[in-house]
Amino acid sequence: MDDVLTAPVPSAPPVGLSSGALGAVQAADREIARQTALRARAVAEFAASRPASADRPPGAPGAMAAERWAGRAGVLRPVSEWAAQELAVALALSEPAAEALLERSLTLVHRLPAVLAALEAGVLHPGHLWPLLEHLAPVADDALRAALEGELLAWVAGRAVSTPAQLGAKARRLVLARDARAAADRLVRAVRRRGIEVRPDRVAGMSVVTALLSTPEARALLAALGAYADALPTDPADGRSRGQRMADCLLDLVLRPGESGRAPVQVTLTVVAPVGALLGGDAACEIDGQVVPAEVVRALLAALAGIPVAVAEPDAGAAAPDATGTDLHSEPDTDRHTDTETDAETDAETEPHTGGRVDRGATAHLAAQLGWQAREQQELERWWAECERRVLTGEHEPGPDPVPGEELLRWLTEHGPPPKSGEDLGEGPAPDLDAPPSAAPPSDPGEGWWARADRAVDDASAALLAAQQAIGHARRLVATADHADTTDETTRAHGPAGRAGVARDALTALHAATDEHRDALAALLQRTAGGGLADRPRLALTDALTGALLALTDLPALRRADRAGTGLHRPPATDGYRPAAALDRYVRARDRRCRFPGCRHRVPPGGELDHTRPWPDGETSAANLAGFCTRHHRGKHQAPGWHHDLAPDGTLTVTTPTGLTATTTPPPY
Repeated sequence: MDDVLTAPVPSAPPVGLSSGALGAVQAADREIARQTALRARAVAEFAASRPASADRPPGAPGAMAAERWAGRAGVLRPVSEWAAQELAVALALSEPAAEALLERSLTLVHRLPAVLAALEAGVLHPGHLWPLLEHLAPVADDALRAALEGELLAWVAGRAVSTPAQLGAKARRLVLARDARAAADRLVRAVRRRGIEVRPDRVAGMSVVTALLSTPEARALLAALGAYADALPTDPADGRSRGQRMADCLLDLVLRPGESGRAPVQVTLTVVAPVGALLGGDAACEIDGQVVPAEVVRALLAALAGIPVAVAEPDAGAAAPDATGTDLHSEPDTDRHTDTETDAETDAETEPHTGGRVDRGATAHLAAQLGWQAREQQELERWWAECERRVLTGEHEPGPDPVPGEELLRWLTEHGPPPKSGEDLGEGPAPDLDAPPSAAPPSDPGEGWWARADRAVDDASAALLAAQQAIGHARRLVATADHADTTDETTRAHGPAGRAGVARDALTALHAATDEHRDALAALLQRTAGGGLADRPRLALTDALTGALLALTDLPALRRADRAGTGLHRPPATDGYRPAAALDRYVRARDRRCRFPGCRHRVPPGGELDHTRPWPDGETSAANLAGFCTRHHRGKHQAPGWHHDLAPDGTLTVTTPTGLTATTTPPPY
């Protein structure tokens, strides 16, 4: 209670404090955030009073199974396994929910302390915690995680409205840019988890089917179902919503594939990628507004457009030596990614619009085309096999590394003693160390109990020696793999793809690339609609400091502007109500999502570009047009007491009936 009374008063939200009932809601929300932070600190303090050292040690009878212990989150391993049970009783929670609360609280206290302080001060609310726990907390490097934490909190503090979805997108983009290697590893593991699940709905008789897919596959699937639903004949008596028609189309296509008679449909995916990413760098990209790693976009363009944008680097094939300095690579492997930091936005970016015939064969091979991750795993397995051969043949240092006694005991408990000399390693069941000794007398009358005990001691000594050798072997393999991995990262960082990835602008990235990279990129930009492309690729010229869109063009128009010496500019105003094609493309590329504060819905492709000052009093130009979703477009015209003001640079200020103001800017590239 003292903490509640003496804790600092939460700060006012960036949008300001309202009066009356809405102000009371804001005050209650900030108090909920403060109490959530206090609860996390209290749970962490409780966990510290229940150490895992009080539990039975691993391997002891009745102790937690090794598989379950290995599956626990790292922040929970120092905590007693019975702490969650005690917390569940105290808070009337299920035990899984109590363990999840323990994990979240310990993560906030020990891995995200600045986030916890911002929650206590009212800068964040509990909904903001989920994207930060999901994307920021897993970053392994403490210094990098703290830097990203500060950058995200500063970003939130500088905005009037920051929803959890917006914060999650920002966190994904930052982690992809600053921790690209680890993010790629998580993507590879997630691709292996692809599948279908079903669970009961809250309403009896209904169920929810969930499909875990890669982002391109998921966006293409959703767009295709929408196209099938829209292609159904119009029937005034059909009372189904669009979502219901999409669900029926899914059932027809899967359960009755030969009976539906539906014609194939074409879908469009909008891809936004920096030049450096197309040249092999790690900068984050977008597919239909969803942040994805650069490797996913390169694989998608290769699958749908038939153009491998990032080709092999001829000068990045340096082999990775093993611990003894011997080359273990049979071939150079160059298509690797590093965690090189890429802070600056590129000066120009491509916006290829890929779409059309997203056939099943192309998407089925998407996971296989993720590139360097699979090859890296194969190389690592070859390194390990080679190192194992060297250890077994005695080519490595002769003596085993010293191993602590408790580590040996744990190894023996989990794996049992090794087979005797001459037996096949890895075949046959291990003897049971915990089995009671036989009470039968020795089979040989001349053999006494002490002779059997001596042999048991000899066997135990051999087991300890084998365990020392196995653990030393594993340590050397890890060191070899780490050394080879570092060599690969260094090689790539100094190669064309690495230099293009850290370039401060597109011209520098193009200068760093090889001729093969530039030729592949030029081939993509010269494409017109057809094949896997629904439209010709566009070039987005952006401000290198702010990421604001300055001009949108394509390769032929860029060449014409260069020959004429006119430069690139925003499209001119249109004489009429509807914007011309170039102006429509520019405004949609500038806004991309609904401009209402906090909304992340995509601007519909067929309309919803709104004149801030109604036409004809306001001209049809980029300075007077803003993109909205259908709901907020209706609200702008129909909700009483609201006011919208659009600045020439695209900054939108929305004023509520109670006088609160929120400002949004076009999302930076």
